[in-house]
Amino acid sequence: MSNRLLELRFAADPKRLKMVRDHVQQAASQVTLTKKLVSDLIIAVNEACMNIMEHAYKGDRSGEIVLEINDNGGEIEVVITDFAAAVDFEQIQPRDLDELRPGGLGTFFIKELMDECAYAHLQDERGHVLRMIKRLDDQHAES
Repeated sequence: MSNRLLELRFAADPKRLKMVRDHVQQAASQVTLTKKLVSDLIIAVNEACMNIMEHAYKGDRSGEIVLEINDNGGEIEVVITDFAAAVDFEQIQPRDLDELRPGGLGTFFIKELMDECAYAHLQDERGHVLRMIKRLDDQHAES
């Protein structure tokens, strides 16, 4: 059974990210999760949204992002949708960790923090869906 914890539409503007992080925090508070898991969710969502803003929308702040967070009983599902021009998913790779420079680690953090991460194009080939899953087990439940 799925329980929608959050559905949020917002402009692809980096100034909206604090509001997004606050909403993710509030959504996570509806479920009994460890502080680390809440933090992991916030980081993964923030990085994914920033990547969409920078790479899919290429800084166009008029773009829209839709964020959904669901409690699927045993897992937290995050679905992020954008409506930008199609990108090649093969190009979505973290940079080499040996490179000493800022940036380029968003996809690395997402893959490290979440258990599953899958990209898909919307049916009309304009826009993308990122689905991230974090499985819950005894170590994620707050005692």
